[in-house]
Order: sequence, then C-alpha cells, then structure tokens
Amino acid sequence: MKRTRLVAATAASTITLAMALTACASDDTEAPADSEETTSESGEVEPGDLTLWVAGGDTPDELREYLVDTFEAENEGSTLTIEEQDWGDLVTKLTTSLPDAENTPDVVELGNTQAPTFTNAGAFREISPELYEELGGDNLLQSFVEAGSVDGTVYALPYYFGSRYMFYRADIWSDAGIEVPTTLAEFGDAVTELRTDDMSGFALGGQDWRNGISWVFANGGELAVKEGEEWVSTLSDENTIAGLEQWQDVYEGASNVPATERDVAYWDFLNDKAEGGAPDAATIMAPGWARWSIGDLTENDEGEEVRDGMADDSKFDIFALPGVDGGVAPVFAGGSNMAVSAQSQHPELSENLLRIIYSDEYQTMLAENGLGPANTEFNSIMETDKFGEITVETAENSKLTPAAPGWAAVEGASVYEELFQKIAEGGDVTELAAEYDETITPMLNGQAG
Repeated sequence: MKRTRLVAATAASTITLAMALTACASDDTEAPADSEETTSESGEVEPGDLTLWVAGGDTPDELREYLVDTFEAENEGSTLTIEEQDWGDLVTKLTTSLPDAENTPDVVELGNTQAPTFTNAGAFREISPELYEELGGDNLLQSFVEAGSVDGTVYALPYYFGSRYMFYRADIWSDAGIEVPTTLAEFGDAVTELRTDDMSGFALGGQDWRNGISWVFANGGELAVKEGEEWVSTLSDENTIAGLEQWQDVYEGASNVPATERDVAYWDFLNDKAEGGAPDAATIMAPGWARWSIGDLTENDEGEEVRDGMADDSKFDIFALPGVDGGVAPVFAGGSNMAVSAQSQHPELSENLLRIIYSDEYQTMLAENGLGPANTEFNSIMETDKFGEITVETAENSKLTPAAPGWAAVEGASVYEELFQKIAEGGDVTELAAEYDETITPMLNGQAG
C-alpha cells in the first residue's frame, strides 16, 4: 500500500486563514446558537446526519467501515458519511467550509502542522477536560495534543502518527565495507562515500525541508520560539545554523537529486532498475509505510505484481537516523489531528464519534494497520517486528513544527522549500538564515511576510 502526504495549499488562502476564520467562527468555539441538535425528553441526543472528513488515503477502508457501522449502531437513526479530501486542497477547503454552519463537516482530520493555525483561529470546539480524560487523557501523544491546544485548552486531538527513519540497501553498504553509523557525522561520511555518478549515497531533494530539519533538531536547534506573546523565527540561532550547515554538507556530498526537487518518491530509488544495474540510491529517509513500496516484485493473491515489503533483509534494511553524539536523532513527526468544527450542528453526536475513534478497539486497528495510535498505550501492538519497533522508537524522539498561529501560512507559501533549495545550491547559511528570519517571523504571527 502506497501513501503520500503532500501539503501544498496556496499562499493566499493560508496567509488570510486566521483572519477569515476568526471573522466567521464563534469567539468561544462553542456550538452556534442555532444548532439543530436537540435532546429528547429522556435526555438522549436526537438522530442526525454526521459528516467526517478524512485526509488522503491514510485511513484504510476497513477502518472507515468500522467507524460507519459502529457509529450508526450506537446512535440509532443517525448516519455517518465519510468524505475523503485531498491533502493538497485540504487547507483551502477547511478555510472555506469550517466557518459555514450550513456546510461545515462535523469532524475533521487535518495535518499536525496545520492544527495550530485552525485552533488559534477558533475553528474548533473545545475538548472539555472531562472528555479529554475519557478519550485517553495524558496517554494521548502529547506533542500532537500541544499542536491542537491554545493556552492549555485542547481543541484538536492526535489521530495517528508516523515517523521517519532510514531505509537502505544492506547489500550495497556491505559490499562497500560500511557499517550502520552510530553518529550523525558518521552517517554523512558513509553516504558520501557510497555516492557514485549514477547512484546517490543518500537520495535527498534540495527542497526537502521535512527531512532536512532533522539535522536542525539533532543539533539542538529550533525553527521558531515564542517570546512573550509573539513567535520569532530562530534560523539564526547558532545551533540551527550548525544543523543547516551539516545538512548542506550531506546534500552536496551524497545526493544526486536536483536542488529543485521535493516530495520525491524516494522508496522507488532503492528498488532494482528494470533494465538491471545499481538502484538510484543506497539510502533514503521516509515514513515507515514506505516499506510496502520497497523490495522485490512478487504476486499477491489477486495476481497483481507488488513489492514484498523488504522481505529480504540481506538486501534491504532499516536504521534510525543517529544523533550528533549517538542515540536516535529527533526527526520530524508526521501524522494527523482530529477535531470537531465549532460550527457543527451536531456537537454531541460528534463527541460520540470521537469516543469510537479513541476506543480501545479502534486504537488497536490503527496500530495493526501500521498507523501510530493516538493513545500511546497501544504502541506495543506495533512492536511486533523491527519496522514497528523503530517506528515507535523514532516517534518517541520526534519533534513537531512550531505551534504558531501562522504556521500553515509559512507552509502554504513554500518558504522553507525556497530556503532549503538556496542552501542546497551552496548559499551562505548564515546570510540566508538572517534573511528568512525577517520573512518568517511576521508570518508566524498571522501577518503577511
């Protein structure tokens, strides 16, 4: 199963997002006064038609069917419709639909990096402390909880997490006499040595900041911090610069992928070429689900040719990106949050759906399908093989992008893609850091850069 997550909203829609939502959403993020949801004399919630938006194809059909069947069985007379939204259009559609009580989805999935902008704009209903505890409380993945919170009030909960680690051609590394590195510097030396004219030692596009910021985090740097009431871009911090310079060295020494590339299907680079010869890369960095696009071709039960998921560990293998002084580097965590629209006319039914999503049964299903569960008590279900073990290990050491109200605007305007391309092209990191700090800081606070 091959999944992609591309977040490419237009700059115009994301820069004006906070203004648009704040103008239309209720100030206290409670349900609108004209909510159609009522309760019967017995105190039960009246039936209604609920809409859930899921982002991309990450939620398997089996899980979608479970949500519909369970919700409709537990809420007699109600229906649940699940609508899939493309990641590339998600921010624009949320911006348009969430403030509109007549057309808003009731419950939405959105990327963890998008959550801060919408929560700060008042787009979601508050998750009450009582409901928060009922749905998992402090067992929920806290970095994602923080991304969906404002001043200690929770509005968006984790849905699932994914983490990035290294996939590599064990046969090529072994033939070169190179062992799995134990420090970040050793990694850079190894993949630089493996590079040839036809094969990247480490395939990395120049604009690929989502992988690249792991070098920043590993060196103790941050992308931005909150000073008082304002967010400030911290690219010029000495630790951040050290990470960016180390990433620049790795890109220049190990990758044949152009500086203009991003969102590359790196998993294909590890597979043998159809015409024979070496693969396009000896090493890649990707989320855990990439394994299902890597490996030798085999035939499934339906007679279709598929990859065997790296069944031959003498040919393909994995390791966590090492830290500066060893251990595991703090990589950027992927994943989603889940929230109830502030304009939902079925807030209580929406909370009932959340109870199903955060139930033991559904959390187990997430883990069994390779999606890191929101409730960390279910991580052990994933740790049945080396892929699950390393997913949990890297996730526990992962970091998120800043929970600034304007972060979606920064992403939507492709500011980091532009910055990393210039670094990949050999630009002076210190000068670029100062330049982009001036651009990014106002955007982080909801102002046009």
